Amino acid sequence: MAAAPVARLDGAAIQIKNLLFVFAGYGTIDYVHSHVDIYNFSDNTWGGRFDMPKEMAHSHLGMVTDGRYIYIVTGQYGPQCRGPTAHTFVLDTETKQWRDMPPLPVPRYAPATQLWRDGKALEKEWRTEMPIPRGGPHRACIVVDDRLYLIGGQEGDFMAKPGSPIFKCSRRNEVVYGDVYMLDDEMKWKVLPPMPKPDSHIEFAWVVVNNSIVIVGGTTEKHPVTKKMTLVGEIFQFNLNTLNWSVLGKLPFRVKTTLVGFWNGWLYFTSGQRDKGPENPAPKKVIGRVMENEVKIELVIDTNQDIVVNERKTGRRQVKLSFFAATAVCILYCFSQGIVNGCLAYSYGLWLCRLLLLAKGLRSRLKILNSQ
Repeated sequence: MAAAPVARLDGAAIQIKNLLFVFAGYGTIDYVHSHVDIYNFSDNTWGGRFDMPKEMAHSHLGMVTDGRYIYIVTGQYGPQCRGPTAHTFVLDTETKQWRDMPPLPVPRYAPATQLWRDGKALEKEWRTEMPIPRGGPHRACIVVDDRLYLIGGQEGDFMAKPGSPIFKCSRRNEVVYGDVYMLDDEMKWKVLPPMPKPDSHIEFAWVVVNNSIVIVGGTTEKHPVTKKMTLVGEIFQFNLNTLNWSVLGKLPFRVKTTLVGFWNGWLYFTSGQRDKGPENPAPKKVIGRVMENEVKIELVIDTNQDIVVNERKTGRRQVKLSFFAATAVCILYCFSQGIVNGCLAYSYGLWLCRLLLLAKGLRSRLKILNSQ
């Protein structure tokens, strides 16, 4: 895959159709990027670089899109551990024009940001809504089917060393958590099953595929011996139908603050900070690679809908199979095997159909292409 023009840590990314807009981020701890790069999933190319506003944050941004406009909310301004800004902006991705938005009442680092209920900015100032059950940065914030999900994150983070003229970063005690919360029409927070392990630095490391939330990498609890930060190498799946977590696959290396997109059945990730090697999960090198994984989350059984099964062999084809038609075939099979009772045949046929389709859908492949 084509390498990103620059390596990034704590950058941000938004996907609109076949384009991934990649913003800002650290190049090194002493240097931050102030431009946007665009990756085209269709032809595996980078291009269209343009500058950000001078007042815009360089890392730890909050960001969301409505499909054309990208809204940028606060973040950290400058390298090392300089302070946050309250400035917010909107980018028209068709014209590449920037506009100011009302500043946030207080500056924030890595705020959980999401666009909910569609619509326009009808107000000229921010207002306070209900508090979330647990605060903190570096979490995934996702809207699916008119429900808002908050996943993972942490309390505490690096801070500027007191008295340092360059705001040199100094580590503080942070607590990483795997909590999952949901807000729906009732406007009451609900606690959902936690992640398989605590996970943070995942604010742009997620996609929604076939009613599942897929999360790539991150950071987890400190190493019990070295007390150093430990990176995550798993790809997690949260099935929104069953509310169950699973490990979908493993990355070629552990990585945090990676930037993720999904296109034509393939999961892409770029940038972030990877581990020191297979035996050492501590963070080391900031990367600019683009990698892709074939991800197939194929089967969702719903008696009121068609079942769609995707296969990729020499090509990609899509087969639509009516659940009721499949059930009828299985019932006829049960009759042919001597099950003459209609109700019993229907019951056996229904469950046989489910098992056959489930077996087919679970034969997913995760293919990792490791290339610069």
